[in-house]
Amino acid sequence: MEFQELILKRQSDRKYLSKPVEQEKILKCIEAARLSPSGVNSQPWTFVVVEEDGLRKEVQKAAAGMGMNNFVSQAPVIIAIVLERPNIISKIGSVMKDKEYPLIDIGIAANQFCLQAADIGLGTCMIGWFDEKKIKKLLDIPSSKRIPILITLGYSDARLREKTRKPIDKMYKQNKY
Repeated sequence: MEFQELILKRQSDRKYLSKPVEQEKILKCIEAARLSPSGVNSQPWTFVVVEEDGLRKEVQKAAAGMGMNNFVSQAPVIIAIVLERPNIISKIGSVMKDKEYPLIDIGIAANQFCLQAADIGLGTCMIGWFDEKKIKKLLDIPSSKRIPILITLGYSDARLREKTRKPIDKMYKQNKY
């Protein structure tokens, strides 16, 4: 698949088939994320794969709050990306430049995960709105850690939608703002 095709195919899927996802496909997505670049090669992430029925249902409840993310209950797999302590150079750089480099790194890794999933016929949706405290408890993640993002993963039951984006002239400047 050409890259342009892939980025057009990748979308936030909110409807999944009840078909389980093969372990080798999950690992292929994790591998794509693992190979993503990170500031000073800090790799500030751990991927927690949730597929066991009872636990997944509890995580799904914690991800669907205040009327948000009700579709999560359809996903056969949920990935919690845990922010690990960055290496000292990344940490110093974040303070000196007032930028959260580890969060940028996790965003890059999450995107590579999702692109790989689309390439092998799976759907994903990145989620930022969830009960983090409850999910940390359910997954035995230390309270000192953060979960910046969850990703749902499964065989999509949604039609491919046309992308609605701002026109390029509204978001593109050359040489100066």
